[in-house]
Order: sequence, then C-alpha cells, then structure tokens
Amino acid sequence: MIQRTIQINTPSHNGLYDITRQVEAIVTESGVKTGMVNVYAQGATAGIMIQENWDESVQTDVINLLKKLIPAGVWEHDHQDNNGDAHLKAGMVGPQETIPIVDGKMGLSTWQNIFFCEFDGPRSNRNIMVTVMGAETSGS
Repeated sequence: MIQRTIQINTPSHNGLYDITRQVEAIVTESGVKTGMVNVYAQGATAGIMIQENWDESVQTDVINLLKKLIPAGVWEHDHQDNNGDAHLKAGMVGPQETIPIVDGKMGLSTWQNIFFCEFDGPRSNRNIMVTVMGAETSGS
C-alpha cells in the first residue's frame, strides 16, 4: 500500500479539474497489479467525481446544474463565511471515489476521468489524498 498527496491550484470559484494523469502516475509507482485506488479530496468545500473526459461541455454542465440546484447567498451558513452553497455542493458530490486496478491500470472506461471539484475557489493549494491498495502480482 502507498499513499501520496496531489496538490493543485484552482483558479475558478467553481470548476472541475482533471487529475487522472497524476493518479495514474501514483498507481504505476505503487506496482499494484490488482487492487483499488482511493482518491479523496481534503476540504469541506470540494469533492471528487468521475465524469466524461472527451467534451468539456459535460464538466460545464455539471457546474451549471449544481449552481441551479444550490444557488449562492441563500443559506444560513452564509452568515458565517459566505460559502454555504460550496458546502452543500461538496456534500452532494462527495469527497472520494474508489477505482479498481486491473492488470496495473485503473479500470476507467475510455470516456471516464477523475476530476477534483472546486466549489469555493480560487485556492492556491488543494490537497488530494491518493491511497493505492492491492497485490503486486496479477495472480493466476
């Protein structure tokens, strides 16, 4: 098992940031052939989502849907630090995804990538914990 931290900057208030290649590199480094990789966003106003990677309009649609479902500026928590919507969006998306590792590669389909979801940016430093667990041989 190995655990690494990915750090990213998020220039937008709301946005999806593709972290698939960074996670792939950690899976490769681990040497695990059969197992799981867990990707976890640290922070109460961010999440992790597996989504289509081919067309950026899908990512824009996700952000626009969440803005419509959870508008800014109308929540009780806004009286504390004006980010009640960010907490609710993060809660709906969730902080983590777990992906199977098959023959040393993540079991994502052709059109799937892993995205860090920012709901309270911009931020100069967001941490994503990546934990790889499994066996270094494929088995027989």
